[in-house]
Amino acid sequence: MLRFFLIFLVIQGVLFTTEMLQPVQNLVVIPFTEGVAAVSAWLVLLFDPNVVSEGIVLRDVTNGFAVAIQAGCNGVEATIVLVAAMLAFPSPWKHKLGGILIGFLLVQALNLVRIISLFYIGQWNMQVFEWMHLYLWQALIMLDVLIIFLVWLRYLPRPAREGETSRAP
Repeated sequence: MLRFFLIFLVIQGVLFTTEMLQPVQNLVVIPFTEGVAAVSAWLVLLFDPNVVSEGIVLRDVTNGFAVAIQAGCNGVEATIVLVAAMLAFPSPWKHKLGGILIGFLLVQALNLVRIISLFYIGQWNMQVFEWMHLYLWQALIMLDVLIIFLVWLRYLPRPAREGETSRAP
């Protein structure tokens, strides 16, 4: 367990440091965040024609309300925590890669729900928006990461016990 925890911390340190580098921000994080805003706008446009995305901003064209998807709100940091946990845990590489891919998609799906809900909550009540943005949704995204990791652990192949022989099906 200590080995997992130390590897987890080192991988997180490397990934968070890499994410903060300006070339990575310019080439990966900012374009990714703009893509998150564009996908959010596309989803909202399915039921509300008054929304546009401009870079990292999701804006209502009728009332001018907008949310900017900043660092910490784009799902990158939550994904880094999940990736670090999956890479640190001793498991076959095919399971790590599959878990990372599915986990990334699930974190981003919940993050889209988060962004869209905050977009509408902010138009309704800014105090509720602030509370949900700073407290509730932060906790829910990290809880999502934990649940994804725990479910992934559940589906990992069990190591053979000492003295057991594997039987071919």
